Amino acid sequence: MSNKALAVLFFTFFISIAVKAQTADTSKYILQNDIEVAKTEPGTHNGGGETIGFNFFAQAKNLKTIFRKRILKPGSSIGYHLQKEDEIYYVISGNGKMKMNGKVFPVKPGDAILTRPGSSHGIEPNAGNDLVILIAYERK
Repeated sequence: MSNKALAVLFFTFFISIAVKAQTADTSKYILQNDIEVAKTEPGTHNGGGETIGFNFFAQAKNLKTIFRKRILKPGSSIGYHLQKEDEIYYVISGNGKMKMNGKVFPVKPGDAILTRPGSSHGIEPNAGNDLVILIAYERK
C-alpha cells in the first residue's frame, strides 16, 4: 500500500470517529481544510523553531479524539517529553529523527509510531526538509 493510501486510510478512520461523536442536534459531519486551521507556532513541548500546526475538529462537541497535522520546519522539533496517553505519529512526507526512551532512530514517509503512556519521545526533521506528520490521541 502506498504512503498516500495509508495517509488517506488513517485520515478516513479518524473522520469516522468524529462523525460518530457528533450529538443528534448538531450536523452529522465536519469538513475542514488545512487552510482553515493552519497556525504558525513554535515546536510543542519546548521544541522551538517554527512549525505549522493544524488542529482539526477543535470545536467538535463530545469528540474524544485529538487529530492534528504538524509541519516541522528545519531547526524545529516536538521536544522530548513524557507521554501520558497512547499517541500515534504518522509520517506523511520528509524525513527526520525520533528519540524514544533515549534511543534515536530515523523516520520516513509511511512510518507509524505508537507511543505508550510512560514512554518519553521527541521528533525533529533532518536538515534541509520539512517533516509532515499526523498525530492522533484520545482527549482526556
